[in-house]
Amino acid sequence: MNSAILALADGTTFEGESFGAAGEAAGEVVFNTSMTGYQEILTDPSYVGQMVCMTYPEQGNYGVNGADQESSKPHATGFIARHFAEEPSSFRAEHGIDAYLKAHGIVGIAGIDTRRLTKHLRTAGAQMGVIASDGSSAQALVARARALPGMEGQDLANLISTRERYVWSERGADAWSDAERERVPSPRFHVVAYDWGLKRAMLRLLSESGCKVTVVPSATTSEETLALRPDGVFLTNGPGDPAAVKGGREAVAGLLGKVPVFGICLGHQIMALAVGASTYKLKFGHRGANQPVKELATGKVDITCQNHGFAVDARSLGRRARVTHQNLNDGTVEGLEVLDAPAFSVQYHPEASPGPHDARQLFGRFVRMMEQRR
Repeated sequence: MNSAILALADGTTFEGESFGAAGEAAGEVVFNTSMTGYQEILTDPSYVGQMVCMTYPEQGNYGVNGADQESSKPHATGFIARHFAEEPSSFRAEHGIDAYLKAHGIVGIAGIDTRRLTKHLRTAGAQMGVIASDGSSAQALVARARALPGMEGQDLANLISTRERYVWSERGADAWSDAERERVPSPRFHVVAYDWGLKRAMLRLLSESGCKVTVVPSATTSEETLALRPDGVFLTNGPGDPAAVKGGREAVAGLLGKVPVFGICLGHQIMALAVGASTYKLKFGHRGANQPVKELATGKVDITCQNHGFAVDARSLGRRARVTHQNLNDGTVEGLEVLDAPAFSVQYHPEASPGPHDARQLFGRFVRMMEQRR
């Protein structure tokens, strides 16, 4: 097996073994604390421009399969693991992780001290990095990492968004195979979903809630959305800086008060921007399936799945919206409610995939909101 080097912009380097595709990869180096779900993580469009380090040491042990894809392909630019299974052990496995990464051109590095890397990112912050298996020197790779643009100011949502409008009606968010999935026979509601980097599990849960979903490109205006006569609008997750998403805040501002709106992750951040708040970049973000979130009105705590590097500044909210949920690890904003419109949002992922299902009732809340507006 060939050697590989991971170099960070601050000069820290790690030597390991190359797996997946050979060559060089670059991006923001982040870590995810989920114990399972590496395929859902790799295919989450929110990882565009990022190389993900899995803190759990064993990766690839149950292989990969078509049913667990959250989009059509992996979007992470690189994959970092302590150890990967050369032969998966699962009746659902269709390919091993090494072959999967090779097939999609994703560069990986294994055999490094991922615990040390994670602790370093927690201390120094997420930063740009390069993985290479082409024999480049560590010094040269550090220089390349330092030359990379950071995530702030990047509109990656428009880059990853669908180019054409399409209709989604397939359910089966927890199906073990595509054969188990079926379409909703007679949906009760019509929901327009802004694709800023959506995950399929979100659309499937909306379908299971009785919705026909029309997915629209990132740059769709509020007028174009309202012309589709939706019962509700769904704002999806996605990568990059929320403040840089062209047309995002303007579109949401034009929808508030006219139709029920539900936002998740990047959609949550853009909703906050639409009511006049601001966002900021976290030191190392929240990525994992074990983040505790408290609902302030009831005191109920959900363990949630998260993947984001930016957050809403609570001090900037003003009087148009209020904080509804809070992260119990660091106190950051995890949920909002607009006070003069039927609209709410959460920073975490209630659809999970991977992760716990504690917060899936939020899809029911959105449906009830649409029922009340009819």
